[in-house]
Amino acid sequence: MTGRDLIEILDDLAASEGMISYGALAQALAIPGPGSIAKLTTQLEVLMVEDAANGHPFRAVLCRAKTGNGLPAKGFFDVAIRLGRFDGGDEAGFVSAERAAIFKRAASR
Repeated sequence: MTGRDLIEILDDLAASEGMISYGALAQALAIPGPGSIAKLTTQLEVLMVEDAANGHPFRAVLCRAKTGNGLPAKGFFDVAIRLGRFDGGDEAGFVSAERAAIFKRAASR
């Protein structure tokens, strides 16, 4: 992979309390298409497993879908449910709490 790596980009976003679209992130990572979003999603899901195992907020929460009022894509919620971190209820509330936790964690570094 060329350019910056996924963790570096997400850590920089967390430090600046920013978010990024899946398309922009795939482009920043120079993930070749077709299927660049699917390839990115696989990487984000692996990162979610790592974050859950370490008791950290999900860095993937910094991604937002084209539609969905700034929320991550459906797959994010599916993985969060599978990992036992989300009950499938209030998506916006869950995302807000995860983003607040990731911003707080980044600020304490």
